[in-house]
Amino acid sequence: MTKVVIIGGGWAGCAAAVTAKKAGAEVVILERTDLLLGLGNVGGIMRNNGRFTAAEESILLGAGDLFNICDKVSRHVNVDFPGHKHASFYDVSKIEPAVRRAMQEMEIEIMFRTRAIDVDISDNHIKSIILHDERVIEGDIFIETTGSTGPMGNCLKYGNGCVMCILRCPTFGPRVSISMKAGVEDILARRKDGSYGAFSGSCKLNKDSLDEEIVKKLNKDGVAVLPVPQEDINVGKLDKKVCQQYALEEYAKNVVLLDTGHAKLMAPYYPIDKLRKIVGLENAKYEDPYSGGIGNSIRYLSIAPRDNNMKVNGVKNLLCAGEKSGFFVGHTEAIVTGSLAGHNAVRMNKGMKLLELPISIAVGDIIAYANSKIGTPEGLKSRYTFAGSVYFNRMKKLNLYSIDKNSLKKKISRLDLIKIFEEKLV
Repeated sequence: MTKVVIIGGGWAGCAAAVTAKKAGAEVVILERTDLLLGLGNVGGIMRNNGRFTAAEESILLGAGDLFNICDKVSRHVNVDFPGHKHASFYDVSKIEPAVRRAMQEMEIEIMFRTRAIDVDISDNHIKSIILHDERVIEGDIFIETTGSTGPMGNCLKYGNGCVMCILRCPTFGPRVSISMKAGVEDILARRKDGSYGAFSGSCKLNKDSLDEEIVKKLNKDGVAVLPVPQEDINVGKLDKKVCQQYALEEYAKNVVLLDTGHAKLMAPYYPIDKLRKIVGLENAKYEDPYSGGIGNSIRYLSIAPRDNNMKVNGVKNLLCAGEKSGFFVGHTEAIVTGSLAGHNAVRMNKGMKLLELPISIAVGDIIAYANSKIGTPEGLKSRYTFAGSVYFNRMKKLNLYSIDKNSLKKKISRLDLIKIFEEKLV
């Protein structure tokens, strides 16, 4: 049997595990922390703008398991907020145990508190992963979904220091780039000013610390938009955000809160003294990152060069997904890339031709487009998401954006790709 070892249990790693398991592999996830989903534990936004299209395409392709779980635990659906339409907000307090149960029911092995620190590699072929406690995990095919944030030194060097975010490097140790350990040079993103990395795009506020009327509005509508005092409006800070789909003037002139169980503040960080000047937020308290008044985690400092099948260049049996595979923003983007990597891991071990998703569908086009741009100076400063900015504009221009489920089904059927990710290969 094919053994697929996945390094990283975020959205991309879980998606890869699902499709690899469906294809018939024995699957092991190595997760550094004690939780699955990583940034998914503080995310919560799905199906906004082109992410609706991507989710429906993935469901038609046979990779709908994680999207269906998100739908089931969504607190609000079909919500519009500045720059975004028909969004769903899943409950961040319910999503991880729901996904964990799904993984366990599929008999996917998950090794928590297991940090990969090195590889045993020969002739560009990985034999095993070496763990922090000197254990060795052997496998046939490896998928790296370690993300691009950490260690703490990067947040200090390129940001405002460790902010005690959900990734918890002080507790569980730093992320290690497996592709770098295999001899492949990482790619680093740049901001508009040329500096490296980008701030994560949002913080969480404790809902109990907010004014009662704001909480009622969040619980009812899912969204609250609060004006910022004129003297505190700073449009320039939008350039720091990793989530360029939210780098709109409305997010400088207002504080936008979304209900994901906590109050999701759509800003990378916000000084607590200025935050408490806003009517209704006089007692506001951060949940995660706990130092959200000062900074946020720094991302996009560890991207592996890869092809459009998600295979890492220069290593025979290593694939990648999520932020490790490009300047992708969001859970949907992680699930899309992870699903392809997991399926292709089994194809690779069987000596089959790897699947490349066609550019006539959004999930295939974003993978190819981001890859074509990553080698250009301007491409290093761009981020790619179905939800906005450069790529959503491309989706609309190419008529890839659709919320018509029937037309999407007809398109996937014409391509003969219905349930491709559910095919058992071994």
